[in-house]
Amino acid sequence: MIIGVPKEVKDHETRVGITPAGVKALTEAGHKVLVEQNAGALSAFADEDFQEAGAEIVGGAPDVWGLADMVVKVKEPVEKEYRNFREGLVLFTYLHLAPLRGLTDALLEKKVTGIAYETVRDKAGTLPLLTPMSEVAGRMSVQVGAAYLEKEHGGRGVLLGGVPGVAPGNVCIIGGGIVGTNAAKIALGMGAKVTLIDMNLNRLRELDDIFGGRLYTVSSNSYNVEAAVREADLVIGGVLIPGAAAPKIVTKAMVEKMKKGAVIVDVAIDQGGCIETARPTTHSDPSYEVNGVVHYCVTNMPAAVPYTSTLALTNATFPYVMKLAKLGARAAIHEDAGIAEGVNTYHGVLTYEAVAKAQDREWKPVAGVDVWD
Repeated sequence: MIIGVPKEVKDHETRVGITPAGVKALTEAGHKVLVEQNAGALSAFADEDFQEAGAEIVGGAPDVWGLADMVVKVKEPVEKEYRNFREGLVLFTYLHLAPLRGLTDALLEKKVTGIAYETVRDKAGTLPLLTPMSEVAGRMSVQVGAAYLEKEHGGRGVLLGGVPGVAPGNVCIIGGGIVGTNAAKIALGMGAKVTLIDMNLNRLRELDDIFGGRLYTVSSNSYNVEAAVREADLVIGGVLIPGAAAPKIVTKAMVEKMKKGAVIVDVAIDQGGCIETARPTTHSDPSYEVNGVVHYCVTNMPAAVPYTSTLALTNATFPYVMKLAKLGARAAIHEDAGIAEGVNTYHGVLTYEAVAKAQDREWKPVAGVDVWD
């Protein structure tokens, strides 16, 4: 198989889909890898590193897309990349289609097999390709939030950890999954007072044990959410429904009651955000204010730390890349139920129910598409 690795073009996206170590393993297995010039430069992987591992460096993105059987990326394609789609192409990347109707249209029109990192499941039913970036984003959310609480960024001027004689800042985390757990680790480590809200009482019990009672756990309902965000200096949104649009847990009315200069970091923004006032932002223009509350809603937060993020991501994705290359997409989808869960578009058919519901479209399971047999 010919595997293509284009340079990412989303705003300030600095990660790369495959490392030189992955290239070496693929080429030793008999596959060909095309890497766009400077694709890994911002992740500290030079073209020479890829060449020494066996890759062919290609000058332009159209050649990578045009010659590859499978394109491996990090982030969902932006509009100017849609012209590279073609029938029979396999695209393996984060897709986050629920809020992106235009991208869904383009994938369906060109009959691209779109396999989304964020919906691939392992044998335990977890999301192994979403986990590493959720870990990074969860930990970053507190760092970013702490910075935006500084007065020069429009914040209240609160030091999260406080100092002797001055109380620490209040952090409210919405969601007790990977993002929320990692955010709690960093926030507690900085000395903040941390409240975590989740609807799963068993998960709250687990977190209470994990953090030795240092974390305030609260059952999720509108009354409790409103009370927690009203007192918070920093609110972190980390709610996930795999492949679906995130539910709006924090309403506009709740935001209006927050402290002036408080900060919201909505990590769920890739799936539409779990804060009603959140809208996608970029690393070039990362924040805005609503009712005096600073919102940071960058859709590719881990790109700020590309070396760590690329290694963490490719550690998880590479076994799937190798399996897809070895078997071909059709056989891999048929053999591996977890990969089949990752298929969002297949031969012009939408194959993921949560995306269909978010966009009010028809869908079929991938095994039910006519070409399957």
